[in-house]
Amino acid sequence: MLQQQTEEFMAFAYRGKNGFSMGDASPSKPVHCSLQVARGASMKGRRSQDRQLYDVHLRKGKTMTTHSTTPGYFTRYENFAFERTDDGVLTLRFHTNGGPITFTGQTHEDLPRALEEIALDQGNRALLLTGTGDTFMASIDGASLGDIFKPAHWEKIRREGNNILQRLVDLPMPVIGVANGPATVHSEYLLLADVHIASERATYGDFPHPAFGITAGDGLQVVWEEVVGPMRAKWLLWSGETIDAQMAERWGVVTEVLPHDQALARGLAIAHKLAAKPDLYCRLQRQTLNQRLRRRIAEGVPFGMALEGLTAAGLPYQTQV
Repeated sequence: MLQQQTEEFMAFAYRGKNGFSMGDASPSKPVHCSLQVARGASMKGRRSQDRQLYDVHLRKGKTMTTHSTTPGYFTRYENFAFERTDDGVLTLRFHTNGGPITFTGQTHEDLPRALEEIALDQGNRALLLTGTGDTFMASIDGASLGDIFKPAHWEKIRREGNNILQRLVDLPMPVIGVANGPATVHSEYLLLADVHIASERATYGDFPHPAFGITAGDGLQVVWEEVVGPMRAKWLLWSGETIDAQMAERWGVVTEVLPHDQALARGLAIAHKLAAKPDLYCRLQRQTLNQRLRRRIAEGVPFGMALEGLTAAGLPYQTQV
């Protein structure tokens, strides 16, 4: 029985924009909240300017770095696609085989390494994080995480998870997150950005942890509480439900909500503007603005992931109801 339960858990995979599959299990249906957001002529004019600015950058040759100057990490990782413009705006796009990403154990291992290489590359003046197609991140392959029931292996997972968040807040450049669709796996990556632009199709939540009875200790509990407050964070992480982009804007999760085909252009326009600021200013401004987050992550994530590991180890022993 223990072996069967273990194998069933290790085979889980969350899939789809707003759901997953694991036998007969299913998460709570997403909450579809709406908030009418007024967009005046000035907003429309600004977004038109954003698109024009983006087009100008392309015409001026601000495209992907040429082969002769391409850093090695651009092609080193299977789940990260990189592009960099001449003015140093680096785009990191999560993907699996060119489509929306399925987060795996390899992704978890590679991301802290990639973030360190990004930080050390002085050609990077701003970073834009986004997903592929209509999804930021909404699928995870549980089996690929390995033997998470063993303490030594979980310690590897715990170390990687802590390093990802610490390195995101320690990056010496402005970070712009663009939620191009559902962000129901590792939504905290977007919330750690300095500017967070959401497509109108974006949704936010945490399916994996509440659905399978594993504590959300990998940073979600820290970052969501910092952004929206304890009560809303607790509701989101207990319920497994989702909020839409308009509700996320109301909660203060996102900077702006835009039509889907305008979100990336707006994020890039902001990235180009921030990339033009003095290097020392950008480095010290990030340290200034992220001081509290850095402290909260250092305090909460290692402990939270230890508790997450305990609940994961206990899954095969849970009594089936």
